[in-house]
Order: sequence, then structure tokens, then C-alpha cells
Amino acid sequence: MAKITDFIGYQTGKPPTIPKPDHPVDPHIVSVRDGIPVRYPECDGIGVRVVHPTNPQAPAKNLGLVMFYLPPHAALSPGSHETEETYVILEGEGRMTFANFQRDVKKGDFVHLPPWSLHGIENTGTETVVVLIATSPPNP
Repeated sequence: MAKITDFIGYQTGKPPTIPKPDHPVDPHIVSVRDGIPVRYPECDGIGVRVVHPTNPQAPAKNLGLVMFYLPPHAALSPGSHETEETYVILEGEGRMTFANFQRDVKKGDFVHLPPWSLHGIENTGTETVVVLIATSPPNP
């Protein structure tokens, strides 16, 4: 079993990199329906920018959250970019291609992609693969 570590908190003794406002800030509460659809080149899947600078309903500055839907037999070709990214497989199963290997992924898998990590995904199952993609900073 992994050792559980104690949460220390955000107190570092350093000044915050983002100034704290002088008034309370409320959250943006959105659903996928509030997102901005985006099509990826040569891909039959569709992404929805739920929390992203381009979405006026949840205009994040330093984070992008995209719900990506990839139907059976479809693929997102491998590519790379300078942003750090994590794929969280929420539904379905597929195969991811990386620079040096391939790996099957399924519901519950988290795939951390460092900057410039080559990655692509193919739906190898019979249902739509649903992926939550977290990007920091957000993709353009």
C-alpha cells in the first residue's frame, strides 16, 4: 500500500504569483453543453472546450479542460506540442501511441504527457471513448 502523505497547504512564505483580489471571487459552474466544440484535423472525434480561455462561460487563463469524444474505429493521429497535458479515460477503451511504444488504455486510466511528448489515441472498442483532457497552459 502507498504511504499517505499529509497535505501541507498553500502557505509557502512567498508572495502569490497571482494577486489576491480585494473582494470574494465566485466560481464558474458549467457543463459540457456550455462548452465550445472544436474539430481536430483529420479526426472523426470532437472536442468540447469546457474550461478554456475561448469559452466565455468558464474563461480560464492557465488551464484548459476539454471533453473529447472518439467514436469506434476513429483515431486522433500522433502529434506533440509544448503544453503539458493529462488524458483521463472516462469511458471506453483504446490504444495510445507514443514515441517509443503503444499502450492500451481504458476507463480509469490517467496518462500524463510532458511537454513535447508524442501521443495519439485510437478507439479499439465498440463504444465511444470519452477522455477528459487537462492542458496547462491551455492549447490555443
